[in-house]
Amino acid sequence: MKELLEVLAKYLVDNPNAIEVTETQKDNGVLLELRVAPDDMGKVIGKQGKIARAIRSVVKAAAMRDDKRVNVEIVQ
Repeated sequence: MKELLEVLAKYLVDNPNAIEVTETQKDNGVLLELRVAPDDMGKVIGKQGKIARAIRSVVKAAAMRDDKRVNVEIVQ
């Protein structure tokens, strides 16, 4: 899931080298934290959060295939 999130984010941002994904195991699943450059934050979130919602949907759908629970957070 971590690699999928990195690939999705790289296509959206202007500075793909600044992308950092942190994976943390939680009792109820996996938490993925996406960090991007401050200038690219709007591109990852999108208008009214539509792109962020779409990223979360794609990652959750891929996780369901493996019977896992994944939460995606976009942090600064």
